[in-house]
Amino acid sequence: MIIGVGIDVCPVERFAVSLTRTPGLRDRLFTPAELQTPSGAPRTGESLAARFAAKEALAKALGAPGDLHWHDAEVIVGDHGRPLLDVRGTVARRAAVLGVTGWYVSLSHDGGIASAVVIAEGPDGPAAP
Repeated sequence: MIIGVGIDVCPVERFAVSLTRTPGLRDRLFTPAELQTPSGAPRTGESLAARFAAKEALAKALGAPGDLHWHDAEVIVGDHGRPLLDVRGTVARRAAVLGVTGWYVSLSHDGGIASAVVIAEGPDGPAAP
């Protein structure tokens, strides 16, 4: 059963300007692991913008409560480069309240726009209205 769906888009250039203009923003939004690729290289602006969009989409899938912490949701890389979500703390607590048992996440970037879709899945049963 689908508990929630979130989608977000992020203009890559505008996001890059924000990261440059606001010292410390990069570290407030992303975990150390999110800031680098699995090989240890720094992530591109497109990749970071897509991860930011995923965190925004995740919040929307959870009903957009205002008490979620950025570092309590981490976009990690699974098999074959597939993006996955690792949640803890405030995000895990909200997900538990809603009955979320799993996540689906898709990231994309093209034409200067990064986007993400997050689906929060719950136990089997009738689909949510």
